Amino acid sequence: MSGQRWDMGKDTLSTLAKKTGGNTQDLGGLVKRLAAAAQPLEGKLQGAGHDAFIAFKGRVDSIANDLNAGLAAIAKGQSGMDAATRTGESDMAQAAKKAEGAANFDGAKFTKR
Repeated sequence: MSGQRWDMGKDTLSTLAKKTGGNTQDLGGLVKRLAAAAQPLEGKLQGAGHDAFIAFKGRVDSIANDLNAGLAAIAKGQSGMDAATRTGESDMAQAAKKAEGAANFDGAKFTKR
């Protein structure tokens, strides 16, 4: 399984970008669910803990949006890397084919004297 983890096949980056994109909304939603799940504790907290919870609660949407935007940017970067890798692979194949066509393989043959 560890060999699969570092596999850089031709679809690795596009698959990773799709998975990251799918998880983007999940992370923001989890932050909102955390705030909702902690709601019953609000009345039991006092002092600085209460104040910190109220501040967190007030920023939940902003935190979720920031996380979503950050992961969306990562997914966009992964898509860009995928496009660059695919273009590089195609360019390399074309250059190799061109070089092979120009090579003089007959010049490397040994002849009997």
